[in-house]
Amino acid sequence: MRYLHTMVRVSDLDASMDFYCNKLGLREMRRIDNEKGRFSLIFLAAPEDEASVKAGKAPLLELTYNWDPEDYTGGRNFGHLAFEVDDIYQTCADLQAAGVTINRPPRCGHMAFVRSPDGISLELLQKGEALAPAEPWASMPNTGTW
Repeated sequence: MRYLHTMVRVSDLDASMDFYCNKLGLREMRRIDNEKGRFSLIFLAAPEDEASVKAGKAPLLELTYNWDPEDYTGGRNFGHLAFEVDDIYQTCADLQAAGVTINRPPRCGHMAFVRSPDGISLELLQKGEALAPAEPWASMPNTGTW
């Protein structure tokens, strides 16, 4: 058995692509637009996984966009997606500068949470050892839920 992908439904494809690609840095690997079924499937990968994805050896994030409007609720009960990052402080600073709320700041230098436009929680984990606690993160309170 091999893990293939995680699928999340998105209600605003443009906002989701902006979040996952422009702000988080994922890359589109392939796209399927199904006219008959009235949906699009967009498969994304983290930059460091791109070569492995092309070799069929890394999982993908599948965004499912149904062309007919639907109301998706309960993103929190999905759980979360997790991504390893080189510098959690810089990643959070970049996301914050791009207008993303840091719901659970990386106070410990190891873990943070943000949410997608559809309420999907994303866990950001520091690659390797945790960074030393640093401001403004160390004293920043949680915002909302994650």
